[in-house]
This record gives sequence, structure tokens and C-alpha cells, in this order.
Amino acid sequence: MKILEALKKRRSVYQLGNNLAASDDEIVNLVTEITELVPEAFSMRSQRVIIALGEKHKALWNAIDDIFGGKVPRVKIDGSKKARGTILYFYDSSVIKEMQEKFQSYAPYFPLLANQANGMLQITIWTALLELNAGANIQYYNSVIDKAVRKLFGVPDEWVLLAQMVFGNIEEEPDTKEKENISLMVRVEK
Repeated sequence: MKILEALKKRRSVYQLGNNLAASDDEIVNLVTEITELVPEAFSMRSQRVIIALGEKHKALWNAIDDIFGGKVPRVKIDGSKKARGTILYFYDSSVIKEMQEKFQSYAPYFPLLANQANGMLQITIWTALLELNAGANIQYYNSVIDKAVRKLFGVPDEWVLLAQMVFGNIEEEPDTKEKENISLMVRVEK
């Protein structure tokens, strides 16, 4: 699949299941390889991911439900829980601090650069999941769930949670996306 075809196909899919033909090892290998390949400014390598599968995936969504106490609709929690897994995206603040000390004139930019790299990592993994016939959506329950995630997965204090990507087989295709007024976003000057 060509990159533009893949990006056009990539959508937020909420009707996900646990019946992917891909094995857990195939998913882990895909995410691992992409995490290694996605570039990062100054080659700082601050990105961290946790792939929650099986019981850990379900425990994560049970914890999220407990934390929000019904404020997130049960159908949304259950929809996430019945998916194949969740990829948790972080950056390691200790790496950023080290880079800030090493390159002091760029110090204020390293958190921004880490977030940009994480965004590249997210879109690349999200799009690559299509090769496994998987759909996905991204949630941003951090910082509300940070404490529970740290406890459930033994996450170091230096890791900053940025997003949660739920993935699985596509049980229902999302609605067609309306065309954007791209002229508001892209400007060409000669």
C-alpha cells in the first residue's frame, strides 16, 4: 500500500474487536520496528511505548472506568476493552533533561521536539496497523489516569504519558470523512 493510500484509509475506528488475524508477536514486531525507525530531533530517542494485550489491556480499561466513575460512557469503555490491545505512548523526561543540559541553547525546545516525535510515532504506527487489517483510535485520558498506569505497568516516574491508542479488527467502518477546506491549512508562495 502506498503512503497516500494508507493515510486516506486511516481513520478513527471505534467499533473494534479482538479477532485480528495477526498474532501478538506480529503486532509487537511492527510497533517495535517502527519505534526504532521513526526519527527524533538530535537523535534523542526519548520515545517509549507499552503495548497492553490480553488481561493487561482489559485491566487498563477497567482502571480507566473506575477512575472516571461513569463520566466516560460505559459503551466507550466497553468498546475499548473488547478491542485487541492498547498502545500507551510516552516520552522519557530524563532523556529530555539530559539533552537540555547538553544543548542549553535549545533547552526550551526539547519537550516540544519530543512531542513532535511522538506524534510522528503515533501516525506511523496507526497507519501501519492497516497492514495488519487493524483499525485504531487515540484517546487522551492522561493525566487523569497517570497514577493507575504507573501502578498497573510499573512505569518509571520520568515517563510522561501522552496518548492511548486502542486497536483491533474493524467491526464497523467509520462514516465517510468530509473534505476539509485545505486552502486554510496549506499556502503556496513562489
